[in-house]
Parts: sequence; structure tokens; C-alpha cells
Amino acid sequence: MITESALIAISGLVAVVALLFLLITVSKWHVFIALLVPIVLFGLLPGFDRDAFIGAFEQGFGGTIEDIAVVIVLGSILAEALKHTGGIERITGSMIRWVGEARMPLALTLSGFVIGLAIFSDVGYLILNPLVHSAAINSGLNMSVMATGLVGAMQLTHAMVPPTPGPLAAVALVGADIGQVILYGGLCTLVAALAGWGYALLVGPYIDSPPSREFVGQSLIEQGREAELPSTWRAYAPILIPLSLIAGKSVAAFALPPEHLLNAAMLYLGWPVVALGIGILLAYRNTNASHAKDRKDAWIEEALRASAMIIMVTGLGGALSQILRETPAVDAIADFVLSTGLPAIFLPFVLGIAGNMVTGSTTVGVITAASVAAPMMGTLGLSPEATMLAGASGSIIIKYVNSSYFWVCTSLSRMSLKAALISFGGVTLVNGVTAMAMVYLLWTVGLI
Repeated sequence: MITESALIAISGLVAVVALLFLLITVSKWHVFIALLVPIVLFGLLPGFDRDAFIGAFEQGFGGTIEDIAVVIVLGSILAEALKHTGGIERITGSMIRWVGEARMPLALTLSGFVIGLAIFSDVGYLILNPLVHSAAINSGLNMSVMATGLVGAMQLTHAMVPPTPGPLAAVALVGADIGQVILYGGLCTLVAALAGWGYALLVGPYIDSPPSREFVGQSLIEQGREAELPSTWRAYAPILIPLSLIAGKSVAAFALPPEHLLNAAMLYLGWPVVALGIGILLAYRNTNASHAKDRKDAWIEEALRASAMIIMVTGLGGALSQILRETPAVDAIADFVLSTGLPAIFLPFVLGIAGNMVTGSTTVGVITAASVAAPMMGTLGLSPEATMLAGASGSIIIKYVNSSYFWVCTSLSRMSLKAALISFGGVTLVNGVTAMAMVYLLWTVGLI
């Protein structure tokens, strides 16, 4: 036990969170240093056992990243490969064909739902932006109607469904079953994405947001170069096959006895390292003569750079969780939440909202909620899956001026600040609330 005093531990936790947000929002520190410094200072509180504190830090940090580091790197490599091989445009083009050009906002929303499973949201929007403007011009709709559902859908799956880094980190922090998170998170985000599409149709026509002709003709589809894109099957396979394998492992474990041959096979094939490795091989099959070896090596190097920060922040989140586990703060906070009579599942939800709205980062919101709520799950009666999904739902609410994703979408869509706040801020509010309503429903009926 690091300390016997609940008051000291809770006061220290409040100070850690307050200093974290201050360093990020006011001092503009990088999130890794902004999280490391408050945690280290936490150990200087009076009455703390320094040896126990150091041991908890090292155990939490190492124990968390040892489970997830390789998987985060593989997920980042997969995203880089999809970004450079044209899979995003092919997925969008196929969705438009299936749904119909007359329902282009729905097609783009569903495309965003799939793309967000593997690609960072801002990258996805950057690639699709020319197509969105052209679609708005051709259909006579404005950008609020055309882009809003897409913006919200990409953020949803990016925040809630592995293998993107934020959900992977949260899964590791709370010890959730990644297959169940994919299954139930996919259901919640699909319903929430459709709610965001409805919001765009309802509010979008009243927003002044004309499309711009400067982007027309920039996408490969408009240039008549679809032959350079991978086939529809090859575009979807690197995303859907790994997810099916990981989710299939959980389904097999639930439905079949341990000694069953299929269960034994899925135990290995559904291991995220193997499943994502298969996805990467499928994505690299989509390369062509224009993708020189040095460029493909550069994709891996970029993925390593992008994943390093997520791994380190996840490790620090695990360290904070382990430190809290060894103080009375956990039981004191959990008991207080229970005494209010509010459903316990709203604690990680509120933590996710706070982390996202203060820092502007969905990933930080997901990790913050998981880090703080993880030690309390037993007392609160929450499963790891419910805790993770509730925190992730909160981390979507609301994208506004302190979010880099908000500014990427606002600048590329050529919207005014007011139009973007109503469109993109509004849809992420609708998305998050709807996702949380679905999580609450699944939790109430005992599925998570």
C-alpha cells in the first residue's frame, strides 16, 4: 500500500488531473511529458511510501505496454498501407455504388464507419475531401449535409473499435476482451453513425456551407483512374479479415468447448498479432509498381513514429492505474459514485468527456477514462468491456476549436467557424450520446 490516507490520495489524483490539463491546454506541452510530470510529482506527496510508489509505477507501465505495444505498431502499419494504396477511395466508391448516388451523404457516412476502423480520422478526411466537394456540387447539396455524417462516423470507430490505437490502449488498460469490444463497439458505433447521418440531414440544409470547386477533379475516381485502385475485395480485406478473426476468437471461446479444434485454431488466428499481421500482408498485396521498396519502408518507419507516442502514453496510463490501485482513493471514489444513485457506468463516460473536451484529443480522452476507471471496476460492478466502451463514448463529445481533427475538417471543407461548430461539434455530440445510450442498453441487459 502506497498510503493509508484516502484524503491525501484523492487530493493528489485531483492535482494530477488538473496539472495534466493545465500543461496541455495552457502551456501546450506534449501529452507524454504533460502526463509524466504530474505522475512523478504525485509520488512526492507526504505520507507516501516511495518504494511502493516506484514499484507500482514500473509494474503498471511495463505490464500495460507488454500486452499491447506490438499490436499498436501493427495497427499503425496497416493504416499506413491502406492510406497509400488507394483502399480508402475504393471503399468509398464501392459504398456509393451500393447505397446509390442519390443517397450520397449516407454512402459517405457508411464509408467513414469502415475507414475509421483502421485509419486516423484526419487522414481519412484529407483523402476523401475532394470527393466530398465534388459530390456536394453534383448533387446540389451543401458541405454540412454532405460531410457531417462522414466526419462523425470516422471519429466513432476511431475512438471505440480496435485496431486503432486509442481503443487498443483502453482495452489493455482495463483488461477487456478485444473480440467483444469489436463486436459490441461495432454495433454501438453503427447505430451512432446513422444517428449522425440523420443529424446532418436535419440540420445541414440550414447551414451556410457551399462546396468549393478548387478540389474538383483531384480524386483518382474523378480522374478516371479507378483501374489504379485495388479491387473492392482487396480494399476491404485488410480491415475486415483481421477484425473477423479477432472477434471470431471470442465467439468460438464462448460457443465451443476449449478442446474443440476450431477453438484451438481461432486461439492462434484470432490473436491480434497474427490477425493484424495477416491484414498487413493483404494490404501490401495492393501495392503496385509505383510503390518502390524505399517508399514502403518509409510507411513502416512512419507507423513506428506514430505508434511510439501512443505506446508511451498508454504505459503512463497503466502506471497511474496501478498507483491508484494501491491507495484508498479507488474505493472512496467508487463508494461516492454508488452513493449518488447514478448508474456506475456513467463515471467512465464523464471521464472520457472531460479528457477529450479539455485536451481536444479523443485518444487522450479514451486513455484518461480507462486509466482512472480501471481500478474501480470491481467496486462499481463494471465489466472491462462496459468500462472501455463507456469511456470511449464520452471521448467523442464534443469536437470543437481545441481539436486538431476539427480544424482539419473545417479548413478542408471550407466552412466558417460557426458552420463547423454546428455541423461537426453537433454531430460528435449526437454520436457520443447515441453511442453511450447503446452502451447503457447493452450493460443494462447484461451483454457487457
